[in-house]
Amino acid sequence: MSQVVSEKQLLLEIQPFLSDLNESEVRNVLEKYRPEDIADIFWDIVLDEAKLIIKSVDNQKAVDIIRSLDEDLLERFLKGYTAQEIANNVISFLNSDDAVDILNILPTSKAEEVLSFLEDQEYAKNLVAMLHYDDDVAGGLMAKELVQVKHNWTVSQCIEEIRKQAEEVDSVHAVYVVNEKNILQGVVSLKDIVLSKPHISVIEITNVDFISVNAYATGEEVARIMNKYDLITIPVIDSMGRLIGRITIDDVVDFIKEEADRDFQLQAGLSESVESGDSVFILSRARLPWLMIGLVGGLGSSMIISNFEGDIAHLPKMAFFMPVVAAMGGNAGVQSSAIIVQGLANNTLISKNIIPKLGKEFTVSLFNGLVCSVIMLSFNIIIGHGFDLSFVVSLALVTVIIFASILGTITPLVLDKFKIDPALATGPFITTTNDIIGLGVYFSLGRLLLGAF
Repeated sequence: MSQVVSEKQLLLEIQPFLSDLNESEVRNVLEKYRPEDIADIFWDIVLDEAKLIIKSVDNQKAVDIIRSLDEDLLERFLKGYTAQEIANNVISFLNSDDAVDILNILPTSKAEEVLSFLEDQEYAKNLVAMLHYDDDVAGGLMAKELVQVKHNWTVSQCIEEIRKQAEEVDSVHAVYVVNEKNILQGVVSLKDIVLSKPHISVIEITNVDFISVNAYATGEEVARIMNKYDLITIPVIDSMGRLIGRITIDDVVDFIKEEADRDFQLQAGLSESVESGDSVFILSRARLPWLMIGLVGGLGSSMIISNFEGDIAHLPKMAFFMPVVAAMGGNAGVQSSAIIVQGLANNTLISKNIIPKLGKEFTVSLFNGLVCSVIMLSFNIIIGHGFDLSFVVSLALVTVIIFASILGTITPLVLDKFKIDPALATGPFITTTNDIIGLGVYFSLGRLLLGAF
């Protein structure tokens, strides 16, 4: 029975044997641990030590370790192997969906070389067909390994065929029923097959009211359907309705995690997916574009402030509240855009009509703005800033919150309409924009209402 161990514990236990390149002791240590736990220590070891680990365990455990590696870590690890080694020792033991993931990581020339070394030509052909799909559509998420039977077979024939096909399938969640042209007719559960009489036709126990997805359906659509209908697996069909693969829930979970990581990084101002172990150049390249946008935004704010330089000199206390106005506008905008982005991602927005959304957002932001402005007005009067300045700050605050909230609602909807990731709206873009507009509104109201300018 495998034990569960922390990365730190396993590393402390195995590091002396890795340093000595002691293969037998490494094997003895690793045989009691799970592949997923072993994969965690690959961040802390060098390539030669990683290759020793793979060499020390049996083929299936080695493949499970490799499959558990993070994409960036896997890319660096595979550089230490030849195309033939990858083909014979890795790809050959993987389901087609996992194999395609690895091929997509490799340079095109090396991936083609790996395919040429595969002995199973039918398997290689399936991989080539799957490589034509983007990795964020159903065709790129699916696996070719599945159990299918003909609609005119008896239950006993199906059971015999299931025994043959199941040898190549890690887990059998359902059996797919097709006709002579391989067009999907329905789905039958293993329970129904086992409990049915051997001589009846399988079509009699087949669920013809099934759910499937087209090979070009987006990953988000697949995830939404599987979540809505609580599916463990879903068949993938082509434009003619022919069965070409299946997607299991673990593939969808991996996709959702990757999308969430990408959106989180985009919201944080990273222009591409990066890991802490990436090179300085890659990390800088990912961060610099948004830093430049922030710099432009900062220059814009400074220009607005410079236009009111004389006004600030006349009433210096106005400068005290610049950070409050800018921060509240940025926060309100991010809150509104986050709700819309979440609705777009989950497909829970009832309507694409923007008017009701703006009306609701205006009401919410008006209420929030009034609460914040009353607190600000009371605070300023209590500490002695005077009613006039306190009123201007409070009015600017409620105005900025309303404007920022509406902008935060509109921006992700517009980005989504133009097929741009709406998660962009919750990042530095909208925060910087609201900072500039908020300061402009604040000083303009001050000039207009205070009469001192």
